[in-house]
Amino acid sequence: MGDREMKKSYRMQNLDCANCAARMEEAISKIDGVNSVVINFMLQRITIDADDATFDDILKKASKVCSKVHRECFINI
Repeated sequence: MGDREMKKSYRMQNLDCANCAARMEEAISKIDGVNSVVINFMLQRITIDADDATFDDILKKASKVCSKVHRECFINI
């Protein structure tokens, strides 16, 4: 059986810096199980393509990354 992948998009709050979005993307892409991540600064959206079995854990880690880069930024889960 192969690993199943899941791709989901979420709205982000308080993302006010394009540079921060790029830093978040880079850090999230290094999380184990993440295939790709795209943060659209203009639309305030994040799209994560990751392993289905660990998606919830990956999403929690991604949210922590966002708040580390910008304290007031978070993903609407």
